[in-house]
Amino acid sequence: MLDAGYLDDLFAGFGRVSVRRMFGGQGVFVSGLMVAIVIGDVLYVKADAESEARHRAAGCEPFRYVSWLKAGGTRTTTLSYWQVPEGAGDDADAFRPWASGAVAAAIRAGQAAEAARARRRARQRQPAADRAG
Repeated sequence: MLDAGYLDDLFAGFGRVSVRRMFGGQGVFVSGLMVAIVIGDVLYVKADAESEARHRAAGCEPFRYVSWLKAGGTRTTTLSYWQVPEGAGDDADAFRPWASGAVAAAIRAGQAAEAARARRRARQRQPAADRAG
């Protein structure tokens, strides 16, 4: 696990930083948005379709975990959290573009989730006859 003060320094300037234990590691939140996870001593920042190419180009990998299935075998799940390039976490200035991208991806994810909730609420308010048509 990484020191909370270190994570606070990395994300300083983007909002209030909080670190919570989760997933056997840590979740890093900026102003209530989950922007990173730490598994072991590896920092993974939030990414999305708009920012994944930058991570790939830098040679970074997404966070993956393996689950055992009841029917036997395994399933690998890939989350939308990506490593940052080696050395990027060594200083706040080098990390700033990665932090900025993580916050932007978290904002976009929140906006998409809110739009989906609004569509669901609108459908639920429609009379059943209107939904069937």
